[in-house]
Amino acid sequence: METENAVNYTYMGRSFKDLSINDDSTALSDCSSDRSGEFATASSQSQLLLLACANSENSNDLIRQLVSDLDSCSIDEQKQAALELRLLAKNKAENRIKIAKAGAIRPLISLISSSDPYLQENGVTAILNLSLCDENKELIASSGAIKPLVRALRTGTETAKENAACALLRLSHIERNKVAIGRSGAIPLLVNLLENGGFRGKKDASTALYSLCTVKENKIRAVEARIMRPLVELMADFGSNMVDKSAFVMSVLVPIPEAKTALVEHGGIPVLVEIIEVGSQRQREIAVATLLQICEDNLLFRAMVAREGAIPPLVALSQSGTNRAKQKASTLIELLRQPRSGNAAARGSDVSV
Repeated sequence: METENAVNYTYMGRSFKDLSINDDSTALSDCSSDRSGEFATASSQSQLLLLACANSENSNDLIRQLVSDLDSCSIDEQKQAALELRLLAKNKAENRIKIAKAGAIRPLISLISSSDPYLQENGVTAILNLSLCDENKELIASSGAIKPLVRALRTGTETAKENAACALLRLSHIERNKVAIGRSGAIPLLVNLLENGGFRGKKDASTALYSLCTVKENKIRAVEARIMRPLVELMADFGSNMVDKSAFVMSVLVPIPEAKTALVEHGGIPVLVEIIEVGSQRQREIAVATLLQICEDNLLFRAMVAREGAIPPLVALSQSGTNRAKQKASTLIELLRQPRSGNAAARGSDVSV
């Protein structure tokens, strides 16, 4: 017997009765800013109809029609097509491959440069959702997505900026794209998002910067963009929920001398010492590793760390931390207790702080 009030629905000429959906949007794992469930111009019933159609045997026809609509002369048709492709790519992994094979990537990239903020936002987010499929990453990058995504970081809505950061992160999983993204001007814009964005923007920017700054030239760009100030500020604010992410970004930067100097100039030493005193196990471990790197060959920095009262919490960490934290804490204690030598002191005195 049919359930009471059961109704048949029609979408694009097809009838549907069961509108249940299996949503696998958890695939948006390390960067999940997509808000494609928020249909501004369609009811929730329309969303269900769209997804039911996409789950049917005729989904290829639907996708081809939507891709064709991206090139429509009607901006309203373009908006609706981009919006629906964005949702389809979010909610079903199989659709990401189908949409790419149907030729959607280039027209979606062109929408990222649109002067219409709604079109731009949906173009960015559709590309983000398509980039969740590893098979699509290379095609998206080779189709010219990097520069428009960087432009969206500069000019887009808040959501467009967040999702552009996420899309660039996904593309940076291909190693050679990291240099291209850095040379396209993304680093200063990501630093700006880290400093001035909302919580989601800060989170997305930090994750993208962490990936991009495994390349040395991007580390230098980040330091030149004055990344250390917002990193230190976020690390000092335990209520920001950004201590771990900002500390990880800092850890990937401090191997270069410019980053060490900038960290000290912006008051990073007392912040790192405080983390060792009161932070979580993971935070303490990364803080001691960062202090160890800046102290290894600089007596002036060692003296500054010692003056901040680092030795007692380091001793405590050497006794109760993780095995890695214990080892690094013990090594740093030895460094801080070493007497000055003439050559090392000269090296330290050359650094302006």
